[in-house]
Amino acid sequence: MTGILIIGGYGGFGARLARRLAARGHRLIVAGRSLDKARRFCATLGDAEPARVDRTGDVADALATLRPDLVIDAAGPFQAGGHAVPRACIAAAIPYVDLADARGFVTGIGALDAAARAAGVAIVTGASSVPALSGAAVRAITQDMAAVRSVEMAITASNRAGAGPAVTRAVLSYAGQALPLWRGRRWATGFGWQKMRRMRFAVAGRPPLDRLVALADVPDLALMPSALPGAPAVTFGAGTELGFQNLFLWAASWPVRWGWIKGLVGAAPLLSRLQRLTIRLGGTRSAMRVAARGRRADGDVERCWTLLADHGDGPEIPTLAAVLVAEAILGGRIAPGAVAAHRLLELADFAPLFAELAVSDEIVERRLPPPLYRRVLGTGFDRLPPLVAAMHDICADDGAVGEGHVRRGRGPLAALAGAIMGFPPAGDHDLHVAFAVEDDGERWTRRFGGHAFSSRMTARAGLLVERFGPLRFGFALTADAEGLVMRLQRWSIAGVPLPLVLAPRLSGREWQEGDRFRFEVDAALPLIGRVVRYEGWLRTSSAEP
Repeated sequence: MTGILIIGGYGGFGARLARRLAARGHRLIVAGRSLDKARRFCATLGDAEPARVDRTGDVADALATLRPDLVIDAAGPFQAGGHAVPRACIAAAIPYVDLADARGFVTGIGALDAAARAAGVAIVTGASSVPALSGAAVRAITQDMAAVRSVEMAITASNRAGAGPAVTRAVLSYAGQALPLWRGRRWATGFGWQKMRRMRFAVAGRPPLDRLVALADVPDLALMPSALPGAPAVTFGAGTELGFQNLFLWAASWPVRWGWIKGLVGAAPLLSRLQRLTIRLGGTRSAMRVAARGRRADGDVERCWTLLADHGDGPEIPTLAAVLVAEAILGGRIAPGAVAAHRLLELADFAPLFAELAVSDEIVERRLPPPLYRRVLGTGFDRLPPLVAAMHDICADDGAVGEGHVRRGRGPLAALAGAIMGFPPAGDHDLHVAFAVEDDGERWTRRFGGHAFSSRMTARAGLLVERFGPLRFGFALTADAEGLVMRLQRWSIAGVPLPLVLAPRLSGREWQEGDRFRFEVDAALPLIGRVVRYEGWLRTSSAEP
């Protein structure tokens, strides 16, 4: 018996993939844990044979009996699984493809590369919306960028598409869990299904979608920073159509983050039943969005690729990359080895398959405004010493490393004020500063050793406005060949302007000393005295993921 063996071939994505491959003339072996379900599904296809294959069982015996030309694993979830199936395929010298979107599973496939090469077979993981389609989209929109600084991706599914048990378990596996994220040119920590926000998915001539998305754990978070020039920060958001479902998962993620419970996977059967009760709510529209910001010879730009799927065709999208990769393997166009699929396909490869669906996509570009400090200083920015100017020449995301010395004020009131502001303890510290562009401003997160505090900066009426919670301070900037000086001009609490005579005594200075960017910041309060003074040096980080 020969053909393409699809494990999980009668499931949600597996069935769609099987129908698509059958329509393209491929002979199929549809398999899963239930032979009866496989038989019933095969009766709806043409040239297809049913089989029983449990991906958690002895796959080697099944492969020895069936001897397929190619194995596609569409069963999932891959979050808690090992590489038993691709290992069995290597041992049997049978090429392999899967629809995995699990970060550890996909990024760990390289451990099988030497064995796959020796066996002469292609082993490809992640042939799905992520990282195969997302990777193709990222390359399409960044091909002329000298340095990519950020990549932001998101997927939103229609409620009527109906998330299967594998998808539900996959989402719950990381909700509230700590996720490594590349930020400020170093690894930081986020938490699954948090950082929720509303995102617009828009294609010209089509009604846009406004959906909630939250941080999801996908292979792209690990693969993209090292795959693109500039080592960009990468974010991936996911969400369902119904806002209350997203909010429920967001709320449920907090007990996991706080350590009250280990995880939410045990709730998967219950949530699957609840989802089926709401299946008639909502519409049939799904969307995907990939945006990148980076540096080009003529200035900083943002490009965004957006796909909108109507009439319930959204769930077809995750199967398209598997079709393309499977046919490339069978056609001898993918070399032996074990690789993730994020670099195998081009966005143009998907166009003929998109044309068969109710799908529209487009790429739009916009020029990014100058960095914040350049907007405030105007032509004065060009008078700054080179290292000072470079520290403020920020596009999307960047980071710097160095050393800082902190002195704290004496007395209980100074200590209380410093604690409220979140200032670091006294002493010498390793220092990292992460710069992130947010809308029309920048967020600076300063980490002195293990202590971090952040502020948000914007431009208003010619001043640099720095915000710490409800406090806002407006600084006049003076720039010359010696460096940059900050002088407090106004301040407010919760938007209420206050007399300058009552303001904290704040000052800051930046300059270049040899090959180092130097800084000092001083903060004192009337009648109390110094709260904190910190000084030190920084250099733009060249760290790679």
